[in-house]
Amino acid sequence: MRKLENSELERKSIDDFKLAKKTPIIIVLDDIRSLHNIGSVFRTSDAFLIEKIYLCGITATPPNKEIHKTALGATETVVWEHNKDVLEVIVNLKKEKVLVYAIEQVENAIFLNDFLPISTKKYALVFGNEVYGVSQEAIKICDGCIEIPQLGTKHSLNISVSAGIVVWDLFHKLNS
Repeated sequence: MRKLENSELERKSIDDFKLAKKTPIIIVLDDIRSLHNIGSVFRTSDAFLIEKIYLCGITATPPNKEIHKTALGATETVVWEHNKDVLEVIVNLKKEKVLVYAIEQVENAIFLNDFLPISTKKYALVFGNEVYGVSQEAIKICDGCIEIPQLGTKHSLNISVSAGIVVWDLFHKLNS
């Protein structure tokens, strides 16, 4: 085995990214405090050709030096929009026939490994505040909740880790 050189990775240009067919996933970040988490979600979204990111509530927006540290330019490729009210975003997405799922530990949540996305549908994934998670108000109007099974003592993952796990899983299932 040989490690690939950067020139061998067939990276898309910004223009190529914008023209590429997107994965039918939208990410909604609500009240995310950590600028590094926001940047990491942008970077994951770039890696998997995510359609759009909504930055809601207190979630910071680009341009921002701290977001850029982890996004590494993904704020230039991934379409994003800021909206103060996550509930408004969820309602509008549902009007557009997008299936909206909160990523949260709730009664009757679907474990990620059991969740089977429909390839003809578009999905929005709502990730909440690092301490409080997705608000109960948002959970009530979502189409459902997906939970990442966790077996250790913490039962809590960093928001950017959760986003990476869920996005990869849905990307893989949608493209299988």
